[in-house]
Amino acid sequence: GVVTARVPFSSARKWSSIYDGDAVWTMGAPEVIISHLDGDYSGILRQVNDFADDGNRVLLIVRFDGAASSDYETDPKLDSTSQPVALVLCSEHIRGDAEATLAWFREQGVRCRIISGDNPVTVGAIARKVRLTGEREPVFMDARELPANSEELARVLDDVDVLGRVLPDQKKAIVQALHLTDHVVAMTGDGVNDALAIKEADLGIAMGNAAPATKAVAQVVLVDSKFSHLPDVVARGRQVMANMERVASLFLVKTVYSALISLGVVLTQIPFPYLPRHITYIGGLTIGMPAFILALAPNTRRYIPGLLKRVVSFALPGGVATGLSILCTSWLLPMFMGWDVERSSVQLAMLRGVNAIILLMMGIFVLARVASPLNSWRGVLVLTFAMAGVAGMFVPFTARFFALVIPTGEMLRATMVALALSAIMFALCIWLVPKLPRIIPYFKKTRQS
Repeated sequence: GVVTARVPFSSARKWSSIYDGDAVWTMGAPEVIISHLDGDYSGILRQVNDFADDGNRVLLIVRFDGAASSDYETDPKLDSTSQPVALVLCSEHIRGDAEATLAWFREQGVRCRIISGDNPVTVGAIARKVRLTGEREPVFMDARELPANSEELARVLDDVDVLGRVLPDQKKAIVQALHLTDHVVAMTGDGVNDALAIKEADLGIAMGNAAPATKAVAQVVLVDSKFSHLPDVVARGRQVMANMERVASLFLVKTVYSALISLGVVLTQIPFPYLPRHITYIGGLTIGMPAFILALAPNTRRYIPGLLKRVVSFALPGGVATGLSILCTSWLLPMFMGWDVERSSVQLAMLRGVNAIILLMMGIFVLARVASPLNSWRGVLVLTFAMAGVAGMFVPFTARFFALVIPTGEMLRATMVALALSAIMFALCIWLVPKLPRIIPYFKKTRQS
């Protein structure tokens, strides 16, 4: 017959229907439709569960012989006298890379959950096929049984791996409940009903074939809709975060010792210990070029909260050691060598040359700490830049352009002593500075008692 009216599928109703002029045909979730019908249809539900347990998506078609209500299109209702006509089975196509992708996330300590609008038995069977929980049997649940309270929902979610018959608002509530227990949540999906949860998640991931609204609120869109790209996405994110920590540590050391040296120069009214061209040469070899290489290096370390604290904790010892070494050399070397650096430009140039050598050595020490472990190409990287820094002093053009000095005679002995003391200062600061936050409160308590 001719279709006179139809009601589209709704996630809230879980069914859609068509009125063809003679009868109203309804198709949708079997358990939802049967819950509206009069009579005992437990046998049909057992059939549905058997089919769903094999991973099939099952739909039920029922028929009501008679005219549709006058408000059928605006306020559709499922007549309780409708009769089941047929079950429709839709087999799910599981992508070949799904199991391997989920296994990778398990190994990385990421717990994956499936939330779907389909029958929980069907979704649970699919989760079993792709080994969502590894050797353990996945626990599935009907979302209609979930509590409305967020705290109770969070407790229930701890023991559930698969949720079926989930409504759009419930998906958002699930993300919010996981946030209550301090989880970092990533949500993937392709339907409009996933948009609320994707927007609420810490990382929203939409498939390339997703609805425009879903892609609009997502932070990441998988253009080819391949879930297997997510390990690469996570790996690249880890690489960026871990390498950024290395590079930030390297640059912050320079900031610390520059501030400390500037403060020391202002307070003691001595000539600045080195020239801008010195820091250009040394910074390029111990910070600039190594940072460029380290920023692009592979790094699979998981993100660990507290990046700023770790960067500062790393930079302070190296920065303080470098600053104190340069200031002590600038104060003590003229005294022992009998130099008057304020009147003799030659002696001032020699002092700055010695400081440049110390600065190069301390920069290599810091670079070695940042690049550790040094048992691979990282060790070669540190050694290469150390050799390049020393070699540049013996190249006439480089030495002249950057005002580098090769110490000889008595100055060489003084330089070696200064280098040895600077190395000791570096080791002492690496050991002592991290302990200061614990030592200072101890002295305060001792003093009060």
